[in-house]
Amino acid sequence: MQIRYGYRIELVCEQPTALLTLLDVHPSRRHDLIRPDEMRVAPVMARPGPIEISQHLDPFGNICRRFIAPAGGVMLACEGLIQDSGEPDAADPAASEVAPAELPDAVLPYLLGSRYCETDRLADTAWRLFGQVQPGWARVQAVTEFVHNHVSFGYAFARNTRTAAEAFEERIGVCRDFAHLAIALCRCLNIPARYCNGYLGDIGVVPNPAPMDFNAWFEVWLGGRWHTFDARHNQRRIGRIVLARGRDATDVPMITSFGPHWLRRFEVVTEEVEEEPLRLAPTPTRLVPAKRDAHIAA
Repeated sequence: MQIRYGYRIELVCEQPTALLTLLDVHPSRRHDLIRPDEMRVAPVMARPGPIEISQHLDPFGNICRRFIAPAGGVMLACEGLIQDSGEPDAADPAASEVAPAELPDAVLPYLLGSRYCETDRLADTAWRLFGQVQPGWARVQAVTEFVHNHVSFGYAFARNTRTAAEAFEERIGVCRDFAHLAIALCRCLNIPARYCNGYLGDIGVVPNPAPMDFNAWFEVWLGGRWHTFDARHNQRRIGRIVLARGRDATDVPMITSFGPHWLRRFEVVTEEVEEEPLRLAPTPTRLVPAKRDAHIAA
């Protein structure tokens, strides 16, 4: 199938403000693009000359853009078209856990505690709840189902400082809180887990009347590869488009502002469309990864 996706975001700034965005489709999906999805950046107030934008890959392999929003603010917009298999998230009930001593070096960071995933506060709880569950896929599915049932979803519950332990205690949150709690519990059980965000439309499910938004889910390392799980929806979904991956939301803020701003407009779209003739977009210029000590997170 083909999926149309995009956004229109308007930020208001009283003074020139440096911005960092992670709103591009992840490099792992760019070979599926049917037409380019270059971000358009336009000043809210008329000003001479274009806004200069630079790009790089962060230490987690996400595409970052940097630019300075002029006084008055900017409008960020994008519309793309991507080829998708049309299949639900893959399932592999036979996938087994990998012992920490045998994990690849690059996977080890996803076994440790992080800003929003306090493994030290949840370790005893994780083993009490899931220690007797069969290791591997069944254990991760048990974590996913628990978080799905334990936490109540609501946009009014959003709080950008809520941690996994707080989500466990408060039992409310939005999709990022579901992901953080599931990630923390998996890590406590010695299962590497990482945070993902991106597009997820109402494809193959009953449409949600709420305005479209970006989504967060998580991936775990089982059987030597990463697998997708979603504690918010607790079902295999169709049409995920990954934007960024990291240890938790700290690593993948969609917009980081180095100065005061407020949001005046926020629109997201992702939907299946009638197929166009397949013309894959050209491979983008290779980006150079940034040094780890130069990475900036919100």
